[in-house]
Amino acid sequence: MSDNMIKITLPDGSVKELEKGSSGLDVALSISEGLARNVLAAEVNGQVWDATRPITTDATIKLLTWQQDEGKATFWHSSAHLMAEALEALYPGIKLGIGPAIEGGFYYDIDFGDQDFDSENLKVLEDKMLELAREKNEYVRKEVSKSDAIAYFEEKGDEYKLELIDGLEDGEITFYTQGGFTDLCRGPHIPNTGFIKAVKILNVAGAYWRGDEKNKQLTRLYAVTFPKQKELKEHLELLEEAKKRDHRKLGKELELFTFSQKVGQGLPLWLPKGAMLRERLENFLKKAQVKAGYDPVVTPHIGNKELYVTSGHYEKYGEDSFQPIHTPNEGEEFFLKPMNCPHHCEIYKAKPRSYKDLPVRLAEFGTVYRYEQSGELHGLTRVRGFTQDDAHIFCTPDQVKEEFLKVIDLVLYVFKALGFDDYTAQISLRDPENREKYIGSDENWEKAEKAIQEAAAEKGLNTVTEYGEAAFYGPKLDFMVKDALKRSWQLGTIQVDYNLPERFELEYTGSDNQKYRPVMLHRAPFGSLERFVAVLTEHCTGKYPLWLTPDQIAVLPISEKYAAYAEEVYAQMEENDIRGFIDHRDEKIGRKIRDAETKKIPYMLIVGEKERDESKVSARRHGEGDLGSFSHQEFIDLFKEAAKI
Repeated sequence: MSDNMIKITLPDGSVKELEKGSSGLDVALSISEGLARNVLAAEVNGQVWDATRPITTDATIKLLTWQQDEGKATFWHSSAHLMAEALEALYPGIKLGIGPAIEGGFYYDIDFGDQDFDSENLKVLEDKMLELAREKNEYVRKEVSKSDAIAYFEEKGDEYKLELIDGLEDGEITFYTQGGFTDLCRGPHIPNTGFIKAVKILNVAGAYWRGDEKNKQLTRLYAVTFPKQKELKEHLELLEEAKKRDHRKLGKELELFTFSQKVGQGLPLWLPKGAMLRERLENFLKKAQVKAGYDPVVTPHIGNKELYVTSGHYEKYGEDSFQPIHTPNEGEEFFLKPMNCPHHCEIYKAKPRSYKDLPVRLAEFGTVYRYEQSGELHGLTRVRGFTQDDAHIFCTPDQVKEEFLKVIDLVLYVFKALGFDDYTAQISLRDPENREKYIGSDENWEKAEKAIQEAAAEKGLNTVTEYGEAAFYGPKLDFMVKDALKRSWQLGTIQVDYNLPERFELEYTGSDNQKYRPVMLHRAPFGSLERFVAVLTEHCTGKYPLWLTPDQIAVLPISEKYAAYAEEVYAQMEENDIRGFIDHRDEKIGRKIRDAETKKIPYMLIVGEKERDESKVSARRHGEGDLGSFSHQEFIDLFKEAAKI
């Protein structure tokens, strides 16, 4: 091969030889013109680049289209630049903050100065963006010196960009230009604006510059773009459906939880029905854990500062923790615990351990606390106090695979019982090019990584492997679950940890009477109860599996004359562990049925003269209508069959 050629390795392992300076777009053209028309960016040696950026050395390349998340992110970040160009054209003199891609679109923070911008301007902005997109202007990358970058934005009078430049090193600054607009940006971007065919401004909000309440509040414009108008239409329909499924709305309607300013932001209050739902989830998992050989433990909500210094959580979460609790003893400090694992390490360490004792499996529904910024709080999905279904397994290196297989079984059991059937397992491994940033021996890492891969393969999981995504303390397996709206959530996680056993000097005595460090596995099928309830509620629109539903039946007497019979029916249901209530209100039966439907009560048992005389109930199923007439035992049998996990 001549010095003017480079080798390009594609994801399938095939190798192409191209001229030095070829781009990802050139690679796509060498495969097919159709692919080249759809390439938005290229992942070059693990970094996302412009599809048009020259490649000068041998490289591993993955071509990115709209089908990949990285492709969408590049598309949306480029759209943020297009929005900024349109805004400068419509509102000369504005100052720009930042404009990143986010999940489901992008935003840009704008200082409009004395100019007015409100919702009436949105259509004008959308039209201007599309007008500029049709010009098919290329996104051109240019490396600039720090002095030139400062000079450019000083002339524009944009103090926000100047503040960003101040934190950058000379030699790492790049500008991107499309049409008449230039922005400070590290990229990457799509080849040209012509890819952007559909635009929607979703929301206008306020945002403090750099998230600091001491700074000026800017106007944040949220938006989304697509390469086809049809895709935008489908996306907007999904957003409307998401509003109906919003767990905050359903949580209020179903009386599950609430928040109080007096209690504090991000600290949920579980109402009786929500507490019942939560308790059932806990009991469901506790029962499965006992069968799987876990021992329950309980640890305090606080811990001495030294505990978290030893574990490293003080360094990692110190800024995100609540203020320390000072006792009357000088220098003594406690923290609300940010994680349960340091406490579990101390439980393991409470007595000598032998290889015959391992694995030790400790499980706890432990509540932890982190001081999330108020602007980041969101219903139950982002809170300041949450309960993790935490468990930590202490085992020998040779036991890692077997323990992984058992945890996978438990996670899949949870998913099946709760109706999550669309999931992918992400295997996160070390970066093979940068091993020095990880702790633990190469031998243990290789053994753990092999164990994870073999366990996932044996279980037939649909997996993706990400190199460089492992935690510094060990490889991991994350379960990415898609809900009914095809939104992706990380729900289950299994992590291998060599760090905490080292920090806490955990030991076990081997068969040779020598001391060894155990391997620690972190495991949480739910993740946090709060977030899991939010995701589950939106996934099933509040129509929980029958075994989990707080109120499973509503007994509806047609009038007060049948109240005594309603009590008799309900008493028999209670004896058979069927939960619910009697609607004794002085309302017509049609109203009672409608209200029970609104509350998503799975079964309605209507009782009147005929039912009383025949000792039966007329049953209705939520969303299905009349089921017919049943004796008490017939309904109980039907219910128990439907409530099986």
